[in-house]
Parts: sequence; structure tokens; C-alpha cells
Amino acid sequence: MSDLKFKVCGMKFAANIAAVAGLQPDYLGFIFYDKSPRYISDVSAELIKYIPSEIKTVGVFVNEDLEIVKKKINLYQLKAVQLHGSEAPEYCAELKATFNNLEVIKAFGLDQEFDFSILDPYENEVDFFLFDTKTKAHGGSGKTFDWEILNNYTLDEPYFLSGGIDLEHVDAVLGINDERLYALDINSRFEIEPGVKDVEKIKELLANLGN
Repeated sequence: MSDLKFKVCGMKFAANIAAVAGLQPDYLGFIFYDKSPRYISDVSAELIKYIPSEIKTVGVFVNEDLEIVKKKINLYQLKAVQLHGSEAPEYCAELKATFNNLEVIKAFGLDQEFDFSILDPYENEVDFFLFDTKTKAHGGSGKTFDWEILNNYTLDEPYFLSGGIDLEHVDAVLGINDERLYALDINSRFEIEPGVKDVEKIKELLANLGN
């Protein structure tokens, strides 16, 4: 499981960003959705440019105007976008066509009634899916979903696993036998307050995962 990638989402403040970046996660996520308590304003987002280049910076958007997303990708030199709304496959394809090296992650909230066939039109338009717990707030709930639902996922596209992951889930994560599981995405369960991550707790998670 040492090849499992690792993403910390909902970063917001300079000192905390620097401390978490020091743990060398594969991805750092920044939420450009103004209804989120982890929303990062354009002023604060200037910090993104100072993150070490080996860490992939991810802009998280929810049904944002496509031209605004493009502007922020250019302005903050984002290496990936995570789309948490009802963005169409064509929306994803336009971003892929505009930015050669941009990774596009399309997020879906899962529950027992989720219809995996809705992923089919996205398969060739995104780099990864992200599976989160279904909420009205587009993520950040701190709640897990039943991972057995993933048995219904039949595409080859790799995915990020998100939704309330905590230290207590380490054994379950290590027990997932699915080569499509590309990365873990942590957020609210590793916070002192919204946007401020508990660095020591993240260290413990990485150690327990063998990273």
C-alpha cells in the first residue's frame, strides 16, 4: 500500500500549509467554493504559488463558470482541478483540451442508491474519479460511506477515496484489494478547526499506512 497516493484537502492558512507541505503529500487541495468553511479567497490563494513543485496543487470547484476555473488555473498554476458539482463531461473535456498537463478529478457523492452508469460518459474525459459521501454540502461532512458500494464500480478509471477517513479506518483501507484505488483524500477528520490541519495526526496516519 506504500504506492497509495495521499491528498490533504481544504488548506487555507500559510503556516499550516507550510507544515503540511513538509510532510510531502502528493496533493494539496484548495477549495474555491464560497459556501465552504474552507473557502480560500483570491488573496490567500497567492500562497499556492510557493508550494514545492513536486506537490500537486488542486483547485476544488462546485459548478463554477468554466472561464473562472481556467483563470484560476492560470493564475495559481494549479496542477489539478477537482469538480464537485454537476459538471458535464464536456466541461471536463474542455479543461483537458485547454491545459495539456492538467489532471481532472470528477467527484461523486455515493450512497446505497448511487447509479454507477452515470460515470460512463466521463470515463475518457477525466483522469480520476473521487468517491465521497453524498451530502447536500458537496463534501466535507466528516462522514464515511459504505465502501462495499464500490463493488458496483466497473470502470477501469482510478479513483480517490474520500469521505470522513480517520485513523480508525487504517486497517480497512489496507484491506481494500483494488488496484484502481489511487489515493486517499483526507480533510475534516484531521482538523483542529476548518482549514487548519492537525499535522501530528496526519503524521500518525502516514506512519500507520506505511508511507
